[in-house]
Amino acid sequence: MTSLEASVEDLVLVAGATGGVGQLVVGKLLEKGFRVRVLTRNAAKAQQMFNQQVEIVVGDTRQPATLPAATSDVTQIICCTGTTAFPSARWEFEQPPNLIEWGIIFLNPQFSQAKAKNSPAQIDAQGVSNLVAAAPKNLQRFIFVSSCGILRKNQFPFSVLNAFGVLDAKHKGEESIVDSRLPYTIIRPGRLIDGPYTSYDLNTLLKAKTQGKYGVVLGTGDTLSGDASRIDVANACVESLFYPRSSRKIFEIVNKGERPPVIDWETLFTGLE
Repeated sequence: MTSLEASVEDLVLVAGATGGVGQLVVGKLLEKGFRVRVLTRNAAKAQQMFNQQVEIVVGDTRQPATLPAATSDVTQIICCTGTTAFPSARWEFEQPPNLIEWGIIFLNPQFSQAKAKNSPAQIDAQGVSNLVAAAPKNLQRFIFVSSCGILRKNQFPFSVLNAFGVLDAKHKGEESIVDSRLPYTIIRPGRLIDGPYTSYDLNTLLKAKTQGKYGVVLGTGDTLSGDASRIDVANACVESLFYPRSSRKIFEIVNKGERPPVIDWETLFTGLE
């Protein structure tokens, strides 16, 4: 399957569009002139955030029957879905755990996964697999925001991050993408920094600038560690659409070194070969 350079006539689906990275991806796509469709569980939240400048489809990656309407006729998919690495209210427990159950949860990660509806297993593994299965066969690119440490899950500090299986789940999500034979770009950021986190204001998203003073570093083989600006991660998602050399690549992204006036994405992507 041939990977094509993106055109602003394309229709890009963003899953996880109201999250920290996702909302910045949407803002960057709109800035570039793309047509954007967002997949969301909460239409009112998306409408408030994006001010009717995107097409909104209500759906849930955990529910395959809701996905065909979102993926129909799209040319690229950018998946920024995710949940917290450790048990929290965002895991959507069927019933709020009592004190004893919280103790069991932290001693037995498998118990927490079974009790939650929005855990990494449901979102980063099964949800991503469902979205891949619903993607058009002629999709030009599937971009997935994963995480550093996928191949270092047994090494500190990633062993701590993976205590409740978030890296295991993201790895399964990655595998479903690669095995699909769709053209893909998998981006593994370091620890995410910079906002806005919940802007609800498209004008703010379009003006968002990285607060870090460091440059962008890409690497392969899961060797990098450090912080990664959400803004630079979002830029990497969108910029990779324009460079076929970034297709069928898995790379890490962190912020290190002196920051140049302009990030040269073409050179960064070429360096992955």
